[in-house]
Amino acid sequence: MPAEGMQWWHIVISTYKSWLPGDKRGFRSPDHKVHSSGDYKKPPPIAEHAALRAYHNQHSGNPVIIPADQLEAVGRAILAKLQKKKHRVLVLSIATTHSHWLVELPNDYEETKQIVGQCKSKSSHLIREIVPGRVWAAGGDFNRIKDRQHQLNVLGYILKQKDAWIWDFRKEEAQG
Repeated sequence: MPAEGMQWWHIVISTYKSWLPGDKRGFRSPDHKVHSSGDYKKPPPIAEHAALRAYHNQHSGNPVIIPADQLEAVGRAILAKLQKKKHRVLVLSIATTHSHWLVELPNDYEETKQIVGQCKSKSSHLIREIVPGRVWAAGGDFNRIKDRQHQLNVLGYILKQKDAWIWDFRKEEAQG
């Protein structure tokens, strides 16, 4: 159970330019006025939004890739920021183009976005000399955990992330 005034969240953030409008994995514009018929699990038809995809691929530049040897450092920076603010973290994964967190944050959406932004900033500054400029895309997916089963499903999903550095509270407690 979350503490009073808190909520368990599944946070998903992507690196800058790694998931653009028209993406073949599916997409939604921030205002949901334009979106694909599918998602990463069931991608939309390849021709859907092909012109939009081509436009963004041509004009946006290369996506930001976090080097594999920096994944743990980025993850530990995010984890340290969350723990310093006394937020409970169950699991955190950092891959080269995205990150997943299962974390207890304020129930207030705007306050949660602000905390996530602070974590992005902290981790970006850490690798500034290796990855100059912006690391993380604006916003992210902020999904409220509905119940215990949902929380367990998200926990399992994050633990199965491939090619990612993963921090799991259960391993920390066992070593602690």
